[in-house]
Amino acid sequence: MMKRYKQFEPVLISDFEVLEWQHPVHSHNHYELIYISHGSGRHFINSVPVDYRKGDVFLLGPEEEHYFEVIEKTRFIYLKFTDAYIHQRSAVTNSTVKHLEYLIKSRETHHSGFNLSAGDQTIVDLLFGVIIAVKHDLMRNEQVIWMQVLALSEILQRNMPEIKASANRSRDMQAVFCYIHKHIYSPANLKADVMAGHFHFTSGYIGPYFKRNTGITLRKYIGDYRSSLIRQRLDSGRFTLKQLAAEFGLTDESHVSKLLKSN
Repeated sequence: MMKRYKQFEPVLISDFEVLEWQHPVHSHNHYELIYISHGSGRHFINSVPVDYRKGDVFLLGPEEEHYFEVIEKTRFIYLKFTDAYIHQRSAVTNSTVKHLEYLIKSRETHHSGFNLSAGDQTIVDLLFGVIIAVKHDLMRNEQVIWMQVLALSEILQRNMPEIKASANRSRDMQAVFCYIHKHIYSPANLKADVMAGHFHFTSGYIGPYFKRNTGITLRKYIGDYRSSLIRQRLDSGRFTLKQLAAEFGLTDESHVSKLLKSN
């Protein structure tokens, strides 16, 4: 049976250097941002090998199974966080938090490393340097760590290996999921005719296509996903129904309540 690591703390930082990987193939109940400070080898994500080298960044979700094959002595820096961490820490939801949310919910970001520009690679190295500097006192440096998480999400989002709609990839389901996650705050962009135009479908085709490939309707998937994000914000105790209605482009508080009851 494959090992599953469980994390109960909202955020943890790990920093270690190895010549040989010590962990079996495993999954976990949290997200992991992994930075390769130096070294090289292969990262197996869902059995697919991806070469890694100094400066690479990986983002993994709970559904991923992975392990490393170390070729050259490697220093790994891990920032591990849960879904709850994002919403407990965000007093006001802003575009940067949405970038982080988009990164962790769009699985195409989890299947390879980020192809960072030279300038952004320098920034990421500095950000992880700050994270390592404060790891021995997480409680005292809680806000400092959160600011690094937001900065990293901003950098990674603009270097995201995003799937683009094109004639030969228009029927790629992952691209459809990516589009939904990106536009969940803009209901107008999630109308069937708008999505159909983006993916080169006819307006009457995208709904049946989505149902055939996922087993649920497009409307239900969008509703369930939106509801899950709203519930996470409500559970944090930091947002009112009025704030959530404005954020998600909904009519008013009653619209939010009705949506939650129906999903």
